[in-house]
Amino acid sequence: MRKLHNTELNRLSTNEFKSSEKLPVYIVLDNIRSQHNIGSVFRTTDAFLLEGIFLCGITATPPHREIHKTALGATESVDWRYFPETREAIMELKDRGYRIYAIEQAENSIPLNLFDLPADPKIALVFGNEINGVGDEIMELADDCIEITQFGTKHSLNVAVTAGIVIWEIANLYRS
Repeated sequence: MRKLHNTELNRLSTNEFKSSEKLPVYIVLDNIRSQHNIGSVFRTTDAFLLEGIFLCGITATPPHREIHKTALGATESVDWRYFPETREAIMELKDRGYRIYAIEQAENSIPLNLFDLPADPKIALVFGNEINGVGDEIMELADDCIEITQFGTKHSLNVAVTAGIVIWEIANLYRS
């Protein structure tokens, strides 16, 4: 077995990425503290060709050295906007016809492995603060909630890991 070289990966240039058709998925980061997590989510959003990211509340914005360290240039390819309040981002997405899914452990949440895309597949995925999760006000505004079923003694995952798992699963639904 031979590992592929970077030149064999058929990576898009930033301009090619920007002009490519995207999956109709927005990522909403609700008060994320860690700039490394923010950068990782940028990188994952780029990897799966999603519409963009809304950075909300205390979530830091590019350019920033710590975001750049994990984003590896994805802040240049992925469209992003900042909103002082997460509520503003959610309301804009709803006005544009996106269905809002909080990624959280909650009553009546949909296990990720049982999630199906809605008939109108424009969706937004809301990921919450590393300590407090998705804010209560945002949970009230969400159309539904998706949960990653967990089995160990820890009942939470790092937000960047969570985003990677959820985005990968949902990208597969769009492409199947």
